[in-house]
Amino acid sequence: MRDIGLDVNAPDKTCEDPKCPFHGSLPVRGQVFNCVVVSDKMAHTVVVLREFEKKIAKFERYEKRQSKIHAHNPSCLEAKMGDRVKIAECRPISKTKSYVVVEVLK
Repeated sequence: MRDIGLDVNAPDKTCEDPKCPFHGSLPVRGQVFNCVVVSDKMAHTVVVLREFEKKIAKFERYEKRQSKIHAHNPSCLEAKMGDRVKIAECRPISKTKSYVVVEVLK
């Protein structure tokens, strides 16, 4: 099992996925988010909802925003709908996936 350079708990299960940051060769870098899984219907992919606040300079206030991000779901983690997960940025895996799930927080 590889050290991915983040302070996350390693999964108990093993997998043969080459796109797994722990058991494969996928490097992670850049941004790390805590999100909620809103869909797990695709194969090896989850859709997560990221909620954040953006400052409006003119009114000196914040507004709530949200975005959906597609992330790779390794078979050793198996994030399900409704789970709180931690995702990390990686190289582009497909046209829409540039993040990978690194921990399931529950």
